Amino acid sequence: MVFAKAMRTSARYGWRLQIKALAAAGFRVVAPDMRGYNLSSRPQGVGDYDIEKLAGDVRDLVHERGAQSALLAGHDWGGSVAWATAMEHPEIVDRLAILNAAHPRKLSQGLHHPDQLRKSWYFFFFALPDLPDAIVPANNWHFFRHFLHDARPAYTAQEMDRYIEAWSQPGAASGMINYYRSSVRTPAKKAEAAIHPIKAPTLVIWGQRDAYLGQELAEPEHDDVPNLERVARLPDASHWVHHDEAERVTQLLTGFFAPAQSS
Repeated sequence: MVFAKAMRTSARYGWRLQIKALAAAGFRVVAPDMRGYNLSSRPQGVGDYDIEKLAGDVRDLVHERGAQSALLAGHDWGGSVAWATAMEHPEIVDRLAILNAAHPRKLSQGLHHPDQLRKSWYFFFFALPDLPDAIVPANNWHFFRHFLHDARPAYTAQEMDRYIEAWSQPGAASGMINYYRSSVRTPAKKAEAAIHPIKAPTLVIWGQRDAYLGQELAEPEHDDVPNLERVARLPDASHWVHHDEAERVTQLLTGFFAPAQSS
């Protein structure tokens, strides 16, 4: 079972090319929208987006689907939740694939450096009360559309319309922004205490042209991910690596997950 999570749109749409290929390869694929996104429920409290609760959503969904464990893949916030799930609920993660989402320790270290702070300015803007919720939907979602502009090749007008449709669901803007609010408000000691070594074999896929996360964040510390099998760096891909290099990402995921399929 492959559990894939995506950022800022319907997970089924964002991962559509990988889903089709993985299903054709014999995997059972589940691609849910995370809480706050698209058609999923959108709790109003910032605390409802604590990383522990989001990891609990993954655990519950795996069990609700009749499985004891899963192959877990995640990108962006989905990747952050996948890291947390592998730490909090190691028994449900057989293999872990991360796409352009820094391990929490690496991200914390990165935010102490001016270059990464400059790239991550929006983290702190989104932490403000009320103002981001009003600004983000303005001008036909110009703020969020800006984040997609570094994609290579660029998103088509039809693809952009699908993203805007998902963002425009009632309450979706605040739900998405609450991920950032919860992250920024989590005390450093609590975040540090939540980091445990990840047991699952791990693959990191990293678009090197990421405008928001520095290349130095791609590789986690050995003590945190002792079973890291590979960091696959794709030099021509942006943050949206599974869009930019869809075929290559599909090949990497299929090859990485294959040993679990045959066991």
